[in-house]
Amino acid sequence: MTAPSSRPVAPRVVTPRPRRSYPWHTGVVATTFWVGEIFDPTAPDGSQRISTYDARWLAHYGGCDGVVVAGDCRTERRTAANGWFPTAMTPRENPFYLDVPFDDLNDPTGFATRCRVVPWAGDPGYAGRCTDRAFSYLKNRWVRVVGPHGATCYGQVQDAGPGEYHNADYVFGHADQRPVNRRYGGAGMDVSPALNGCLGFRDLDGSDDRVRWQWAEASEVPPGPWTRLVTTTPVTTD
Repeated sequence: MTAPSSRPVAPRVVTPRPRRSYPWHTGVVATTFWVGEIFDPTAPDGSQRISTYDARWLAHYGGCDGVVVAGDCRTERRTAANGWFPTAMTPRENPFYLDVPFDDLNDPTGFATRCRVVPWAGDPGYAGRCTDRAFSYLKNRWVRVVGPHGATCYGQVQDAGPGEYHNADYVFGHADQRPVNRRYGGAGMDVSPALNGCLGFRDLDGSDDRVRWQWAEASEVPPGPWTRLVTTTPVTTD
């Protein structure tokens, strides 16, 4: 009986994700927004029932990320007792979400420059999608945020703003540039009610709290209430 021949199997080559150090953005005013909020029905960016990356954000999230009073979706105070999750609904996506003022999908300048300014645009899973209008380089990315009293929390990008949509020097720059936005107290970030509570904000819906923040790789995010329910929903346009 002839022994079966064997061929050497080439080892699988796994391309490692590049390790990089992201700069801190300090002293940034952070305001609060929430899924279902309508803060200006006359403005094109005045509703949080949709986001620039998800035309069905309200449905995908599971409803108003707060409490509904007389048909109005309002925010609520969150506590550590339940991990800063909403008290009146069960979310289907991560309640730890935020935005930064760079829209890499629907802002013409943001879309045209995204592969030049986004640091991870050439990483595995991102490379080669510069002209793909069904793909965002920012949606679902992780951000590390330190609150006004030193609490560190993590959130995922789910929208763009506040007020500006291609502020690349601030969002991706290394010199701690200031946001160009002058509305909402010059805010450079919106955070969700869960992040508002986790970070220890004084205001439930104000513009006096300041944070420092930096981009974070998913592998760097420690377990916490922000990893109980991680959002993976892709870009949705209709």
